[in-house]
Amino acid sequence: MKKAINIFLVVEIVIFTTYFYSQKLFLNIEVAFLSAFLIILGSSFAYKKMIYMKIDSGEYEDGRDGLDAIDDLHELYEKEINNAPVEELDLKQIVKEEKAKIKTLSLKNVKHGIRGSSSIMRLIPYIFLILGFISLKNNNMLDLIYYLPALLIGIVTGSFVSRKVLT
Repeated sequence: MKKAINIFLVVEIVIFTTYFYSQKLFLNIEVAFLSAFLIILGSSFAYKKMIYMKIDSGEYEDGRDGLDAIDDLHELYEKEINNAPVEELDLKQIVKEEKAKIKTLSLKNVKHGIRGSSSIMRLIPYIFLILGFISLKNNNMLDLIYYLPALLIGIVTGSFVSRKVLT
């Protein structure tokens, strides 16, 4: 946690030094950085919360051992279709069975998608992004040359900090 705070503070100190050069530059970089940083951090926390809720409800169970999960990530070699020779396999029937297993759109998936995207930890940073952009634009202070790279800095810093905090 200390390392995550240190990363954030170092980046903020570097950004603050731009204030002595130009207030317009500082505001563009600060609003963009904080917007992207908070979006990444909020999304990471919301995702972690959603995963823990799935684990607590018993919806997710991992029955594979660690070595098997590494060797066969996508369970390609896990199940055999049939021990029959290739000539005897009914490929049309196998394709129909596999298509039936695939659930493209279900109410359960939609519910989890809405729950994850409507988390307050994700909505507030997006509102901050939109309002910050609009306020910079309305005050004729928006300069995309500084704003867009600062978004990238916020994304990178947010991913480092969320990795340090959430692991």
